[in-house]
Amino acid sequence: MTRVGNGAQGAHQKPATAARMYDYYLGGIHNFPADQEAAKAVIERAPLIRASVRANRAFLGRAVRYLTSIGVRQFLDIGSGIPTEGNVHEIAQAAIPDARVVYVDIDPEAVSESLELLDGNRFATAIRANAREPQAILDHPQVRKLLDFDEPIAVLLVAVLHFVEDTDEARQIVATFRDALAPGSYLVLAHSTVDEQVFDPELLKRTLDVYRRQTVTPLTVRTRSEVLGLFDGFDLVEPGLVWQTQWRPDPGEVDEFKENPKDSGLYGGVGRLA
Repeated sequence: MTRVGNGAQGAHQKPATAARMYDYYLGGIHNFPADQEAAKAVIERAPLIRASVRANRAFLGRAVRYLTSIGVRQFLDIGSGIPTEGNVHEIAQAAIPDARVVYVDIDPEAVSESLELLDGNRFATAIRANAREPQAILDHPQVRKLLDFDEPIAVLLVAVLHFVEDTDEARQIVATFRDALAPGSYLVLAHSTVDEQVFDPELLKRTLDVYRRQTVTPLTVRTRSEVLGLFDGFDLVEPGLVWQTQWRPDPGEVDEFKENPKDSGLYGGVGRLA
C-alpha cells in the first residue's frame, strides 16, 4: 500500500480533507501536512475527537456484523474514507465470502488506496463520487455491475451527512438512495451532535471553523430530532437512534465513553426499509 506521510511529493499543495483527517485521528499514515495541521487544531479544541472516531469505527463494524448475521449480502459504503483496520468488506466477507461491497469517496487518495487493497477481490470495488450526487452514484457502471438493486442492499452513511450543511439536502440524499432500494434494505447512519453536552459555544464555533476554513468539507452538527428525520421511510431496529457506543455494544469491546456516552458526540442507528 502506498505510504503518503510527510514526505509525499506535492503534499504541501493538497488541502485538508475529512477522509485524510479521519485517517490521522486513527493514527494512520495516509495523510498530508495540511490534514495533520487541521486535525491537530480540532484535537486542541475537542480532545475527545480521537476516541469519538474510534467509537465510530467500532459502531460501523458492529452494524455490518449485525447485517450479515441476518443475511444482508450487499453493501454500499458512502464516504468510506482511507482504508484502515476493520474495513466493511473484511467484516462482511468473513461472514459471507461472496458479500458484495462498493466503497464510495470523493477523495482520490481514499479511492486509490481502496482499489490497491481490493486488488484481486472480485466482490468489492471502490469508485470516486460525491455523496451529494446520489443519483450519479446509483447510476455508476461499477455500482450497477456489482450490486443487484432487486435484492436488499445496506447503504452506509456513517459520519458522512454532517458534511452536508443543508438539512433538506441531507434528507434528499437519503431519500434518493431509499427510493432506489428493494424492500428489506437497510440504512446505517451515524451523525455528529452536541446534544446534552456541556460545550462552550465559542469553542464549538472555533472547532467547526477549522473544517470550514481549512478543509473542503465543512462540518454541521445536528440535533437528535434532525438526525431522526434522516431515517424517514425506514423502521429503526432496536435499540433505535442512540449514542453510538450504546448501539448493540459487544461485551468484550472497550467503551471509552461508558461513563458518559453523550461525550462521544455521535448518534448511531440502523433502519430497515419495509
